[in-house]
Amino acid sequence: MAKGGVDALSFGAVAERAGTTRPAVYRRYRDRTTLAVAAIASLAASNVPQRTGELLTDLTNELASFRSGLTRLNGLGIVGAVLSGSTDPTITAAYRATVVAPRRARIAAIIAAGVESGELHADTADQKVLVTMCTGSWYGFALAGSSPPKDWPKRTAALVWSAAVAPQSRNTVSR
Repeated sequence: MAKGGVDALSFGAVAERAGTTRPAVYRRYRDRTTLAVAAIASLAASNVPQRTGELLTDLTNELASFRSGLTRLNGLGIVGAVLSGSTDPTITAAYRATVVAPRRARIAAIIAAGVESGELHADTADQKVLVTMCTGSWYGFALAGSSPPKDWPKRTAALVWSAAVAPQSRNTVSR
């Protein structure tokens, strides 16, 4: 999957990389879909940042984790395959359930905590839009054929946060 996306996943390649045999891989995973779902789930579980309690830092760390997931193992290729509609629907559903939904839920929880603490204004903290802005900006760079800046997580978190910051807190957001 890392080299060629979901469609390139094969038992032979997995066995070779794991230093085992194809039958050994087949004993554990009954088909390619089961193998892909397990691979996606393990990637998602290994990429969850610890919360610090500092909400802007937590959002920055979540975006850094998102970036890491997309850049380390052909993440954009996997996203492209999922969005193309050509990927097995079971794999697409697993990707959305184990990678996309938990990440969006973590970002939404950070934004909700910001509203609850008064750092963000409830009228401007549209969670669905803010969550999408966080991750969508990365895809925007990719579609334009350019690389996000090295400090993309910090800059994106600051911009998203300041878009919804409570009026009395506007001067405290670092840029």
